[in-house]
Amino acid sequence: MKKDIHPEYFDTMVKCACGNEIAVGSTKADIKVEICSNCHPFFTGKQKLIDTAGRIERFRRKYAKFQQPGQAE
Repeated sequence: MKKDIHPEYFDTMVKCACGNEIAVGSTKADIKVEICSNCHPFFTGKQKLIDTAGRIERFRRKYAKFQQPGQAE
């Protein structure tokens, strides 16, 4: 390993806005994040699925002709 070319490595704490702290190793001495796996809606089960403007239905109509060959719209 060459000397004086590698960044300094720290054992540091990642601090989330929700108050959760995680011990990690990093080249940064202090890490602050807005959201973590402890407060993210996907991991907490509070996720909302929103179908904006019927995007799924538009997709199905658009590609329905490929699923049923021989039928025209």
